[in-house]
Amino acid sequence: MLQSQAFIKTKREAPKDEVSVNAQLLLRGGFIDKLTSGVYSFLPLGFRVLAKIERIITQEMDAVGGQKILMPALQPKSLWEETDRWVSMDVLYKVKDRQEKEFALGPTHEEVITDIVRKHPLSYRDMPFALYQIQTKFRDELRAKSGILRGREFLMKDLYSFHADEADRQRYYETVKKAYLEIFKRCGLKAIVTEASGGAFSKEISHEFQVATDAGEDIIVSCASCGFAQNRELTEAKTGDACPKCGKPLTEQKAIEVGNIFTLGTRFSQAMKAFFTDKDGTEKLLVMGCYGMGLSRVLGTVVEANHDDRGIIWPKEIAPFDAHLIVLESKDAKESKRVFTEAKKAYDALGKVTIGKEKRLLEVLYDDRKGVSPGQKFADADLVGCTWRIVVSAKTLAQGKVEIKKRSDTTAKLVAFKSVVKEMH
Repeated sequence: MLQSQAFIKTKREAPKDEVSVNAQLLLRGGFIDKLTSGVYSFLPLGFRVLAKIERIITQEMDAVGGQKILMPALQPKSLWEETDRWVSMDVLYKVKDRQEKEFALGPTHEEVITDIVRKHPLSYRDMPFALYQIQTKFRDELRAKSGILRGREFLMKDLYSFHADEADRQRYYETVKKAYLEIFKRCGLKAIVTEASGGAFSKEISHEFQVATDAGEDIIVSCASCGFAQNRELTEAKTGDACPKCGKPLTEQKAIEVGNIFTLGTRFSQAMKAFFTDKDGTEKLLVMGCYGMGLSRVLGTVVEANHDDRGIIWPKEIAPFDAHLIVLESKDAKESKRVFTEAKKAYDALGKVTIGKEKRLLEVLYDDRKGVSPGQKFADADLVGCTWRIVVSAKTLAQGKVEIKKRSDTTAKLVAFKSVVKEMH
């Protein structure tokens, strides 16, 4: 992509009303735009990252047997009354149509998915199955002050599984738990599986996936030795106490919740009369599980966990581009023309390179802007945070080389152009 033609508008200063690092850097880097508190637009750069996170999630959910669907955001009041959550769930955005019928803007989809499933005759032979979607959610958050970590409108993946018995649900629960850890690993995050309460979704113990960072809104108590962890709201344990599993000392730390999984059991199937026919011909309640993950929240957490004082350092698999190619103008017009010509050749050549197991094309952002100082180009490159920076200038061409630097490294080096792709691997 040519940067001179791209809608990438960077800013030197962060908006004064944004206190979170993720919002500051994403706004400055031209990844997002703030419409109002807790509501953001994803601009071209941000949408590229979001799409890559969605792709990873889709791959991993498909791998555990998930079938992708899309459910409505507009949900009738009657469904929520069946489960007694119309009044009890305080984050609902409630709206009326011109006929005075009431609806909720979906904060979650347990009611809708159960309604879909109960309309179809099911037998034990259909079990188990899992349906998921990636869709916009709406929640009336009172604390929408953490950028895209806690939004009023946000993108979420929600998976729902259906089983004939609790043992099968538990088996699948553990399968999804492993898939979640793989998703976060691919997104460059180290997630801690943390015990928590089920809240408005389940009376059973649930599991959160927490990423340790000072920007976190949660406090978790964990054991570095055996991996045991609990949300501070669930436990009386504190720093220095003995781990209940291995006896080693526990520590407290701030963390961001990036995903959660719940045991729904028969709560929703019982309230909404969702049955299947068992082997003996009797009707039994469907046993359910729920597995949520906020895509925009994952993106914001990645920024909180991967940045320096110059900007974002994107993990390789979700970076907006693999490489940021920068051409530096020369004071001599003839020399400058030659530099741009060679840089364009490099851009065209890199764009034909295939990488990875999937043999996809290398993605390159080419900063071909004229009249922009080297300092500004380098500052923008650090802010945007692509994995690699490649510089073509009169100085590098004089040596028959280009300058290459990994965003996470502190020093650059000169290499022959033919060696660039090898260096990037």
